[in-house]
Amino acid sequence: MIRQYELVERVQAYDPDADEELLNAAYVFAVKKHGSQTRASGDPYYSHPVEVAGLLADMKLDAASIVTGLLHDTIEDTDTTREEIARVFGEEIARLVDGVTKLSRLELQSETTKEAENLRKLVIAMSSDIRVLLVKLADRLHNMSTLRHIKDPSRRQRIARETMDLYAPLASRIGMERVKTQLEDLAFAELNPDGHGSIAARLKKLREEGGQQVPEIEAGLRTTLAEGGVKAQVSGREKTPYSIWRKMRTKNVDFEQLSDITAFRVIVETRADCYSALGLLHERYRTLPSRFKDYISVAKPNGYRSLHTGLIGPLGRRIEVQIRTRDMNDQAERGVAAHWLYKQGGPSTDAPQYAWLRSLVEILDKAPSPEEFLEHTRLEMFQDQVFCFTPKGKLIALPRNATPVDFAYAVHSGVGDTCVGAKINGRMQPLRTTLVNGDQVEIVVSKAQTPSPTWERFVVTGKAKAAIRRFMRTRQREQYLQLGRSLLGKAFHEEGYELTDKGLEGVLANFKQASVEDLVAHVGEGLTTAREVLLAVFPGLKPQRKGGAEVVPISRARPSGRGQRAAATTQREAAAGRIAIRELIPGMAIHFARCCHPLPGDRIVGIVTTGKGVTIHTIDCATLESFGDSQDRWIDVGWDAVGENAGSFTGRLKVTVANQPGSLSSLSTVIARHEGNISNLRIVNRSLDFFDMVIDVEVADVRHLADITAALRATPAINAVERARN
Repeated sequence: MIRQYELVERVQAYDPDADEELLNAAYVFAVKKHGSQTRASGDPYYSHPVEVAGLLADMKLDAASIVTGLLHDTIEDTDTTREEIARVFGEEIARLVDGVTKLSRLELQSETTKEAENLRKLVIAMSSDIRVLLVKLADRLHNMSTLRHIKDPSRRQRIARETMDLYAPLASRIGMERVKTQLEDLAFAELNPDGHGSIAARLKKLREEGGQQVPEIEAGLRTTLAEGGVKAQVSGREKTPYSIWRKMRTKNVDFEQLSDITAFRVIVETRADCYSALGLLHERYRTLPSRFKDYISVAKPNGYRSLHTGLIGPLGRRIEVQIRTRDMNDQAERGVAAHWLYKQGGPSTDAPQYAWLRSLVEILDKAPSPEEFLEHTRLEMFQDQVFCFTPKGKLIALPRNATPVDFAYAVHSGVGDTCVGAKINGRMQPLRTTLVNGDQVEIVVSKAQTPSPTWERFVVTGKAKAAIRRFMRTRQREQYLQLGRSLLGKAFHEEGYELTDKGLEGVLANFKQASVEDLVAHVGEGLTTAREVLLAVFPGLKPQRKGGAEVVPISRARPSGRGQRAAATTQREAAAGRIAIRELIPGMAIHFARCCHPLPGDRIVGIVTTGKGVTIHTIDCATLESFGDSQDRWIDVGWDAVGENAGSFTGRLKVTVANQPGSLSSLSTVIARHEGNISNLRIVNRSLDFFDMVIDVEVADVRHLADITAALRATPAINAVERARN
């Protein structure tokens, strides 16, 4: 553990003006407040905030950040209050500490909700001060380094998954590649210990045998550059087990088939030297054109700048080379911390590299639930990017597979809501067109246009999905209000009464509604009948059912023998008696689409089909495109479970499995352990090392299928798993 004077000396080494008294006071305060508390490892608890402060000092952050690191757990884990921190250390530090503090004192419904609420608070704090994220990343990095001491394996898995899905991408977004790489590899070691251990052992063996020939390749590159008059430092670095594992999965190759396990870095003096060095290397060695990327002329959104190239280098080895200046290298390693300016007010979150942060703030504003916010945030952070341009030359960074609708929402929410078409490189193209690097995109808008429900199945950015869902919820609520007002008016009129807001206000508490509008919408949605409201307003009436919207059980709505049948197994038909679809007219025939296999929990839509009733599709089903111009045939519907254990439905998975003994046994064991049943299995592609298969699994709902998918992804013999839609 870092001692008090060592921490102060480390900070003053790069910031001689740092407030020594403040640092000492915070160190003593943290040790005193955490007192006799211990960590899972048995170490004193205060060793954790001290180590976090040390990591922040390694980033060369200001004294306020170091103090925040020392105090970041005091509000959560001791009797310290925000007011006490503000009184002792000032409002700035109190605000930073509060931004990092978890919301463990709230009564939260689930781990997912807790995780999402924590991220909500983090984003709000980050939007005004990015130091909150830097402290949180240091906190997470130290916790991951001691994760092995936690005895509960499920808790370790949850923390590791949260690190991989949220904190590593956040570190990448602010350019902190070193922290991102450390977080990913530590999380990978927990999530897939067999895979991590196997790759680490092979790397160790390769090092011991001298198989990578790093010194020889370094010398060859150094000689080539020196002969050309470019002064450079050349170093080779071994890629992490996680980076290697990800490349093995992407390329579907074994460890022995990878040729670029080591990356070589060339550090030069000036930007011009970068291109001179590139020319010398390309002149001397054969190039791999598909591997060249120029991030100097067009930097990444997080500010990363470098030249990347692939060569058949010295000794005939395929190698990856990164060329950059010292400043670029510092930026690549330390990201936003490399040019810390808080003494002059700090880096502004209006800078281009923080566009992603402003996007997260917009998603936060539009997502109604913590779970949906978490879903969109993961979408926003955890994807590769393409770079497109507006007609005026403004660069817009988007996730891979983005469409003109994603582009429109990235420009402005108003542009997204009203887009009717797009010119890509001067030619009109459909809104579902996939954009590629370098596209110039001009969005055509119309005031009469509104978001279409079909957009949600092809947009990929969290911002676009959140905006479309918000509009659909607003429109759906308007429909519920209109229907609810009509049903209530009819029920009151039949009994000779007038429907008034004053009368409804008196019974709001009966139905746990906050306003008359909420109560009316509740009736329109079918969650409360108009008759129940009438009886609450006039208790003397006889409690008999009259009219009103009702939930239609599938068993009652399904036709007796004619017409298209649902894509259902015997189990699904048995389940139908206990699963209901809301928002349908009693007696209406219902069919489940064969193209998308909807499961309880999926967001669904009904399509009125002539002579067949209503066909239920998932909201992202590709078949819905053919109904895009027939909005009058769309019905907003939803699942309504009547009782638990409603039976089984068929979910379809596409799985890539290692072609080795025991793979299928592992797959079936995992599915059986999670109470699933394989009803059909079909191999669609086979290679020397892998084979692809489509599996039909009987599950209770979409969450059950997601649990099975997650378990399969954690199985070493399984290379990839995704839900199949056809």
